[in-house]
Amino acid sequence: MLGEMLSNPARQSSLHCVLPRLGLFLLVWLGLAGTDPSSWIIGVPAIALATLAAVRLKTPPSGRLRLLGLARFVPFFLVESIRGGIDVASRVMRPRLRVDPGVRIYDMHLSDLNARVFFLNSVSLLPGTLSADMRDGQLHVHALDVHDNVEASLQRLELRVADLFGEDLLGHAPGATGA
Repeated sequence: MLGEMLSNPARQSSLHCVLPRLGLFLLVWLGLAGTDPSSWIIGVPAIALATLAAVRLKTPPSGRLRLLGLARFVPFFLVESIRGGIDVASRVMRPRLRVDPGVRIYDMHLSDLNARVFFLNSVSLLPGTLSADMRDGQLHVHALDVHDNVEASLQRLELRVADLFGEDLLGHAPGATGA
């Protein structure tokens, strides 16, 4: 039976799609719930549904992560995450809150959908920022203080994400507009 499945290219392709996701969700559940056998009463259906949803929602691969870009992105991510945490903590710990919240609109130049989604999800690691919406290549970013240089941070992040996905943004100067 297994030999028959592995010899059929269509089934082999679906196995390559399902097995990594199933393994990932198993590991996540194991990390969250531990080895208690009773947790698997909920875990097995949750893992099955998560795997099914991941396979059904799978988009065709477009841009792939580059290993060298990943090696450069990880330290950037760690530093910016720490800076973001310190920035927010320092704002709320002061006697007078240093906030002037608002929305900034940033024109993205990433072309790959995966790169755009990754960029959108990474914005919240920057100090005082949170992704609010993305429409027509524009990212709406909620900023704790609109007077901070949010655009420069977004440009640096977009360049890192472009490097991570192998995109060349040199022809486009990433930019922002106020809102």
